[in-house]
Amino acid sequence: MAQSTDNTVIVVGAGFGGIASALRLRAKGYAVKLLDQCPQLGGRAQVYSVGGFTHDAGPTVLTAPFLLEELFELFGKQLADYLELVPLNPWYQFVFPDGQVFNYGGSVEDTLQEIEAFNPADKTGYLNLVESSKAIFDVGFEQLGATPFHTFSTMLKTVPHLISLKAQEPVWNFVCRHLQDENLRQAFSIQPLLVGGNPFSTSSIYSLIHFLERKWGIHFAKGGTGAVVQALAKLMAEVGISVHLNTRVERLLIDDFKRCKGVLLSNGEKLNAGKVVSNADPAFVYRNWVNSESLSLSTKLKNKTAAYSMGLFVLYFGTQARYPNVEHHTIWLGKRYKALLDDIFKHQVLAEDFSLYLHRPTATDSSFAPEGCESFYVLCPVPNLQAEIDWRLEGPRLRDRIVKALSKTILPNLEQTICHDFFKTPEDFATSYSSLHGTGFSIAPILRQSAWFRYHNKSESIKNFYLTGAGTHPGAGLPGVLCSAKVVDALIPEAV
Repeated sequence: MAQSTDNTVIVVGAGFGGIASALRLRAKGYAVKLLDQCPQLGGRAQVYSVGGFTHDAGPTVLTAPFLLEELFELFGKQLADYLELVPLNPWYQFVFPDGQVFNYGGSVEDTLQEIEAFNPADKTGYLNLVESSKAIFDVGFEQLGATPFHTFSTMLKTVPHLISLKAQEPVWNFVCRHLQDENLRQAFSIQPLLVGGNPFSTSSIYSLIHFLERKWGIHFAKGGTGAVVQALAKLMAEVGISVHLNTRVERLLIDDFKRCKGVLLSNGEKLNAGKVVSNADPAFVYRNWVNSESLSLSTKLKNKTAAYSMGLFVLYFGTQARYPNVEHHTIWLGKRYKALLDDIFKHQVLAEDFSLYLHRPTATDSSFAPEGCESFYVLCPVPNLQAEIDWRLEGPRLRDRIVKALSKTILPNLEQTICHDFFKTPEDFATSYSSLHGTGFSIAPILRQSAWFRYHNKSESIKNFYLTGAGTHPGAGLPGVLCSAKVVDALIPEAV
């Protein structure tokens, strides 16, 4: 008699959403197989080691650490026994084109003191902004962040909350209601870019990030994001989760009753399971792993009308000099703000100018670089592959423009000190992570793609198929994908 696979779950994609889902379902008694096409665990949180320099490839802003702690507590263990988290202060340093600098983080009093130098009247506005953010956080994160939205009735119950919180209002409008200074408005509206959204179109629900950061702060894991992945890998090994890397899924195995029975691998092997959870980009999954006749009307509509997040150009490099005045997280803003974002999101134009996120892990952990050196990466928002940019030509050009701009400003003489540099473009995201259009964050976090309107965590097309990660509810970012695993956890009962 063939062995039953009812209590076997296959999780496809070993990003944080997939790892968290695997652990939660293992705690429920399932036999779990975790598959990923990458050579390392972590999904986009890969680690590169080049010339003695270490680079985290994925998310570097760590907040809401309790979401990681929960995964260890499922098995009676403590995160602190596996990983050391260091609180950062400031959280970010903003560098404006007029030369002004704004250090954001620490206590409320620290932030008010920084605001004083820009516009004293905005101190009261900031306090009101935090209070408004808390109201959004209490509903959007605490009540709805881990709530399943696969039924429209749940959405209807939420509508009054969304209206009262002005969810239809973009983040930019939310910030402008509270702050007057133009530089501060930019600093307090960039958060949607950390989850793939345009501040001028992303729902103000994402303004909850202000209070989320204020509540738990921003941390760095000693050893980097890769150390977080290693801690989770150790936990998975201890609890018996089977991990298979360099393993690419070709399609879902679906029977005549539209039930998912497992996956077909690219090498022709079939893996059977009672349930399958995908941490892959749902926009890619529903176009490549499933025949269109198996899709429901609502899934087809999502596929047809989806708006996508921007792409990312990421430059990794070491330096043969130290830059002690550069903070761990720096937001380097260009001369244009809305017009630049319009070029990226609306016009799909690769502009000559840019704004940048600069990560300097050696500010906190010297092990990332040889002695006397620094490790950096620069993240530059760019159009996704819908723009049809020739990255073979534009990649090196953008690299040179970024190095020149930083060399003239916060990294003096970078053109002379830079070493072992390489970059990734949206084409790499499409190839390495099966991201449709090479996006950095799957579909965009706009109101018509939120909650029930986002790709459902429980497939509306295929039975026994579930989805987690950036393209599903509640959205991208480390807290978002970890919460999406909690949604999957709520949808799947204990193993029998």
